[in-house]
Amino acid sequence: MNDNIEETLLIVDDIPANVSMLLDFLSHAGFKVLVAKDGTAAIQKAEYALPDLILLDVMMPGMDGFEVCDILKSKEKTKDIPIIFMTALSETVDKVKGFSLGAVDYITKPIQHEEALARVTAHLKLRKLQKQLEEEVIFRKEYADEVEQRNMELNAFARTVAHDLKNPLNGVIGLSDLLLAECPKEQKWYEETGYKYLQMISDSGRKMVEIIDALLLLARSSQQNDIPISPIDMSVLVNQIVNKRLVDMRDEFKADIQFPDTWPVALGYMPWIEEVWVNYLTNALKYGGQPPQLELGANIQADGMIRFWVRDNGPGLTEEAQSQLFTPFTRLHRERADGHGLGLSIVQQVIEKLGGKAGVDSIVGQGSLFYFTLPAKL
Repeated sequence: MNDNIEETLLIVDDIPANVSMLLDFLSHAGFKVLVAKDGTAAIQKAEYALPDLILLDVMMPGMDGFEVCDILKSKEKTKDIPIIFMTALSETVDKVKGFSLGAVDYITKPIQHEEALARVTAHLKLRKLQKQLEEEVIFRKEYADEVEQRNMELNAFARTVAHDLKNPLNGVIGLSDLLLAECPKEQKWYEETGYKYLQMISDSGRKMVEIIDALLLLARSSQQNDIPISPIDMSVLVNQIVNKRLVDMRDEFKADIQFPDTWPVALGYMPWIEEVWVNYLTNALKYGGQPPQLELGANIQADGMIRFWVRDNGPGLTEEAQSQLFTPFTRLHRERADGHGLGLSIVQQVIEKLGGKAGVDSIVGQGSLFYFTLPAKL
């Protein structure tokens, strides 16, 4: 017996004896069975009842089974209903034509009950699995669309909050720096307490701005797909970063930075590459030797990529530390300088979006070399 009594079959045959035999057997097997004696009635009942499967006789007067099948497969409501053709063993039937019209199987007359039941059950299971798959695809698409919409809303919210936070933070930093510059240095309060607190306020404000900038870059890189790629003059870009954007840090750490005589021209997106260099150089200044001795360079690889790098004279990294470097929110040097743990993971994300790779080569006691690759300009 069939356990699913809700499944409906439609038998289409113009011979009452054939219909009666199948009707009794399949009803007893647990199916709800409908009957149509010609093609026109079959199409009407199929559209109205939407059976789970149709057993369709090929040779019928007037509209034959092939014509009925063709019409049913052309209609949106009935096109997915499985159709099994029934044909007499003595009849010469173009089975290829039946399959090309969308039929799933043939049963020969006189029909063997157990064979018919097995074929019907098999195709009903296949159809059920197909429906489940279609529903799963629809669900996943709807879920993906919802996630994408939520991500867009979250990114928009993050950008709004970040920009709103930067304005008061810049005010805090500016006022702190103004007080640091104007406070009378001979006062004991200034020397022992005030200067320290003002410096902490200023430093904390700058660190918060760095975090906000990193989050904004992460939001932009995750959303932006149509990236404007162009040739990058690394000589101009790196010199501007070192001598303007990071000049205070360079002087504070008394760093010696060596540049190559020439830079190969790479293809990339200038705002992102600037942030990559800033991240690598900032880390090298913070975590390199004391004082930092940095060497910058670039090599053209055999695969047509350019490998840009920063080598420091720091203590180097273990293999375990290297494996964690590009993991978000991981900090390896808490005792020397605070970080927000996002920088290197963002570097990796934006470089991969530009078709390159980011990584590190390091040996304990021999310093580290941080690199990223970009396509060379042909």
